[in-house]
Amino acid sequence: MADKHNKAIIEVKNIKKSFRIPLDKKSGIKQAVTSLLKPKKGFRDFVALNGVSFDIFEGEFFGIVGRNGSGKSTLLKMLAGVYTQDEGSINVKGSLTPFIELGVGFNPELSGKENVFLNGALLGFSHQEMEAMYNDIVDFAELHDFMEERLKNYSSGMQVRLAFSIAIRAQTDILLLDEVLAVGDMAFQKKCFDYFMQLKSEKRTVVLVTHDMSAVRQYCDRAIMIDSGKIVESGRVEKVAQRYQRLFSDGPSQPTDDTGSDEDGDRWGNRKMLAQHTKVKVTPSNIKVDVTYMANEALPAPVLGFNIYNSHGMNMLEGNTIRTKVKTKNLAKNEGLSISWEFPNTLAAGTYSLSVSCCDSSATEYYDWLNNAKEFTIEKDGNTAALIDPEIKVSKPKYKNGNQES
Repeated sequence: MADKHNKAIIEVKNIKKSFRIPLDKKSGIKQAVTSLLKPKKGFRDFVALNGVSFDIFEGEFFGIVGRNGSGKSTLLKMLAGVYTQDEGSINVKGSLTPFIELGVGFNPELSGKENVFLNGALLGFSHQEMEAMYNDIVDFAELHDFMEERLKNYSSGMQVRLAFSIAIRAQTDILLLDEVLAVGDMAFQKKCFDYFMQLKSEKRTVVLVTHDMSAVRQYCDRAIMIDSGKIVESGRVEKVAQRYQRLFSDGPSQPTDDTGSDEDGDRWGNRKMLAQHTKVKVTPSNIKVDVTYMANEALPAPVLGFNIYNSHGMNMLEGNTIRTKVKTKNLAKNEGLSISWEFPNTLAAGTYSLSVSCCDSSATEYYDWLNNAKEFTIEKDGNTAALIDPEIKVSKPKYKNGNQES
């Protein structure tokens, strides 16, 4: 969560951005000539952003999510200064590096090595500085065998990897990250995500535009969701992530009689399958979660999962049948199934809530997501300021007096 005592390093106030799109599309010379004899159809104004306002605080990892065409990439380019708003204001306090159009300024006729120095100069580095970091750049990009090759022979993924490896050397106050970073194999993507964790540990201010809700949950302190050019959800990461996931479910959010409804909507999904009964058993050593589901129609093997949140809405732990490598089977209409989850009781004393879910194998079509399915309390001796409170084994203290140990 943002610390309101921190200063806002980015202030966005009621911005609006429109683009003029021609209604006449001339795809060839013949059409262009014949169109001269026809009445002009003019243009239409497409409103990409309309009345968007938010603040980003110093040291925050801030997420921006939304489906394609929602306006999030336009917003990122406005923060980077690529576009200028029609109305409103954007105030950026500090230096900024946009990882949006990576590789802008690359020359395809030059080698990879020559482009490293060229791109470094565009970022403000001296030749000597680039020489000092050159080997690290090549190591990160994993392009050792290609640096003498002309850039035009690189794949698009190789070019982005090289550009990203150069760009992360910039030591600016704010970084804007687009999903263009999701390139290369899993090993390179892991490097990118490790870099995100480094930025987070350094309390750097980062703005991440993504479709990946797991990345939002893992890295972001706060987030906003944009739809049709407006902010439709903001604040707590889990709240925003679930609102985004609901876009791809057929059914509306529907509260249930047994749990009630809160401002976020306790239950959502297309209701092809529903969680019917939930139970949480807490012992000093273990927590066990039991869930029973019912299929309302024939379904392919579903993915089952759960989340546990603390009283502040923080996602403390989660599990699903994909991560635990548990296989389910196809379900017939009105067929039920039950599952149990058990794990060590490492949570600190406090009140927690259980959410349970089920979806298809791609984790994009949610049949049911039930928030606040059960609330439970953990009581432990002693207090801790930490989020978890595992049993800790400690050795007997040993003391050394001169050369004697006792």
